[in-house]
Amino acid sequence: MKNKKQLFATVAISIISAFIGVFIFSKINGPLVQRVEVPVEVNHSARYASLSQEKPTTGYPDLTYAADQSVHSVVHVQTKATSSVSQSYMDNPLFDFFFGPNGYQQRPMERQVMGSGSGVIVSADGFIVTNNHVIDDANEIEVILNDKRTFKAVVVGTDPTTDIALLKIDASELPYMQYGNSDDLKIGEWVLAVGNPFNLTSTVTAGIVSAKSRSIQILGQMSIEAFIQTDAAVNPGNSGGALVNTSGELVGINTAIASQTGSYTGYSFAVPVSIVQKVVSDLMEFGEVQRGLIGVNIREMDNELAKKMNLDPGTGVYVVEAIDGGGAQVAGIKSGDVIVSVNGDKVNTVPQLQEKISRYRPGDSVQVEIIRDGKRKPFTITLRNIQGNTDIVKTTGKFGQLGATFEPLSSSEKQRFGLRNGLKVKNVTSGKFKDAGVSKGYIITQANRVPINSEEDLKKVVEVLNDGLFLTGIYPNGKVAYYAINLQE
Repeated sequence: MKNKKQLFATVAISIISAFIGVFIFSKINGPLVQRVEVPVEVNHSARYASLSQEKPTTGYPDLTYAADQSVHSVVHVQTKATSSVSQSYMDNPLFDFFFGPNGYQQRPMERQVMGSGSGVIVSADGFIVTNNHVIDDANEIEVILNDKRTFKAVVVGTDPTTDIALLKIDASELPYMQYGNSDDLKIGEWVLAVGNPFNLTSTVTAGIVSAKSRSIQILGQMSIEAFIQTDAAVNPGNSGGALVNTSGELVGINTAIASQTGSYTGYSFAVPVSIVQKVVSDLMEFGEVQRGLIGVNIREMDNELAKKMNLDPGTGVYVVEAIDGGGAQVAGIKSGDVIVSVNGDKVNTVPQLQEKISRYRPGDSVQVEIIRDGKRKPFTITLRNIQGNTDIVKTTGKFGQLGATFEPLSSSEKQRFGLRNGLKVKNVTSGKFKDAGVSKGYIITQANRVPINSEEDLKKVVEVLNDGLFLTGIYPNGKVAYYAINLQE
């Protein structure tokens, strides 16, 4: 009993001593438990989302949808051309080895040259966009679809100043690519290059938009260069292929690379679809591009000129001269003016101004704002053609003079009319067909007694004629009709 009392007393004394010790320590050093301010993690994504919907996402975008939407609309273009054999080539000992001494006197001084590139289907009935340099001087053009079907192609028209060409194949219900908006492209935006580099068909590479409205001086005088620059890998064979945004829409036609080796080294260039769409529309309707001109000689605004005019560097495009009788002079533009916008869109470089104006035809009016004596002034300019008037330029080439578009005759139509061949007139614009009375829907069965089954057949007949074209055909109502068309100017 006594031991229990001693144990209880010892425990009680220990507890009391502990409380007394804590009390004395707290008085000297402050409380043992202090309030600590713990930083609260802020949900930045939620805060930024409330401020802007354009917050960049982390990681790489999923480009599989864009690739799937575009790869079936890109074709492989193969060409054959005839090239003269140079004297230096014939002087090569290997030439004598294969052909014998003086072999060049016994054989034609020509050889077949094969070419390869890409193209983009832009309509279900077989219109295909490519580069002019892909098909230039070609005697034969063959198009291979992604599903391996092969077609002969004819050239509808070309525009060397933008390096764009339009082809047509005799096909229907093709997968085609929708036009996007190259104006909406932003620097740093992801894009795909789709084409056939080194004959590797259906190749897709990815990169970002590195710059816009880039001029690299490859198309010569009177050219329009406002390239989209990307770092998507583009190599020989990609020319004429598609530059595609993440929605699978066409935003450009891949055209060139900057390289000392001939292969991709980090820079590639595409014609923006804003130019492509206008060129294609003109070639379809007129056979050649209807280019509207404002009638000025211009130069970039460098630092020295900007300082002299008391303007910020890179402001607008300087007018060196307003050409006599041109649209700009008639509207009131003078030498020394600085063009700063076209239809409300800012222009700060020569390529930007050229690209904006290239979207319009002769006779169209554009709103141009200039700076003169430090003040902004608006002007309305009516664009002129190369001859200095506002008329649509008459197309060159005999086939283009017909002023019509065509489509292949379906199997059911051939069966209904009892025809083995035929080519239907899809539409008639101004030209020889309209003048002769040929109407939409007319089915051409023969041209100068040659059976016609495709646009290529008709073109071959037309281009070798010196005077008249005689057509035999039938209308959908069963009426047989004959037309004699004078192709002389």
